[in-house]
Amino acid sequence: MDAKTTRRIKDNIAFEAARTKPPAEFPRLPDIAAARYIDPQFLELEKQGLWKRSWLYAGHNSQVAEPGSWFLTRNTGTPILIVRDLQGELRAFYNTCRHRGGPLVTEEAGQSRGFVCGYHGWSYTLDGQLKSVRDKRDFVDLDFACRSLLPVRCETLGGWIFINEHPDALGLLESLGPLESELRQFDLDNLMLVHSRSYDVPCNVKVLLDVFLEVYHLKSIHQDTADRFLDHRGMTATLWPHGHSRMVTPNRRPDWIDPGTREMPEIQSVTEIPRINNVSYNIFPNIVMPPTATGIPMLVFWPQSANTMRIECHWFGPKLTAENLSPLWDTRIKNFETILLEDLRFAGKIQESVEGPGFIGIPLNYQERRIYHWHEEADRRIGPERVPAHMRVEQMLGDWIEKL
Repeated sequence: MDAKTTRRIKDNIAFEAARTKPPAEFPRLPDIAAARYIDPQFLELEKQGLWKRSWLYAGHNSQVAEPGSWFLTRNTGTPILIVRDLQGELRAFYNTCRHRGGPLVTEEAGQSRGFVCGYHGWSYTLDGQLKSVRDKRDFVDLDFACRSLLPVRCETLGGWIFINEHPDALGLLESLGPLESELRQFDLDNLMLVHSRSYDVPCNVKVLLDVFLEVYHLKSIHQDTADRFLDHRGMTATLWPHGHSRMVTPNRRPDWIDPGTREMPEIQSVTEIPRINNVSYNIFPNIVMPPTATGIPMLVFWPQSANTMRIECHWFGPKLTAENLSPLWDTRIKNFETILLEDLRFAGKIQESVEGPGFIGIPLNYQERRIYHWHEEADRRIGPERVPAHMRVEQMLGDWIEKL
């Protein structure tokens, strides 16, 4: 962050801590309709119009470090193959043979010089070209050039691999806007994947994602953990175009340091605000990331059904930390997981209530404006005209979005 941004965030924290009511110009937000969390019609719109039209985290470069290496991701609901071709270029394809739809690979990851469908033996190069078919003599005018594997857009941010199934979506870096330049301070090209773990949670994906877009819940859910060192009343939020946002929550004591990070190697380019405050980014639609100078946890939220989801937690750190994974990284991850599990244990109970007749709508407050911002962008991706009027979110926060 540059000096101007740093000064603005400090001023905003002071303003937030001192205010006794919302800013006079902040609008009254209409309730978020309960149907957006439980109605099958909206969830199908969301699946096709949002999840299929967004940049989604697929994996890390270390998973395809060598030419010929590949891995499979199913998180989007469709099996997609991520591969490093023999020229070193990163590619993504649907894991679908162009003959009768058989899978090209059935393992989770591997190394090869090409792909052969186990159904009828059609074979492809690593860059997706159809190379040979069994019993070619039986096909009439089969044009190999028209039967290449169907590609999926694949771009990177540092060592992170993203995919997007929508051919006309903005490029990844253009979509990220000011968030991309701010993330540069974390030296993303030189981070290693330290640890990954996933958790299945019995709730709609937005029930849990909403929790991580605000700190209004700290005093209820994290009384003995995060609330002891974070001052939620000083939280300041920044809304960015395309649904992304940032939340900065100051520590109760300016000199407080997470004991799990003491003496851990640091990313030297990290600036003042993330070093002494809790900063959390939402990369729309489903990444929550609270980076620090010693490492970055990336939480990725995936819908599984109308009332189930999976959350992945990936940890990234400076390459020099390889020899320090135990006990320092073990302690760091354990401390973070303690707080994470407090949210996960409550999520299923919220889902039970959400599915009952007592849940009609959500009256969001000023502190929770990142949630409303998320829903506004969801409707923009889907197309507001496609969302039934009783489920639609009124676009209210345009003046509160930091312009490019």
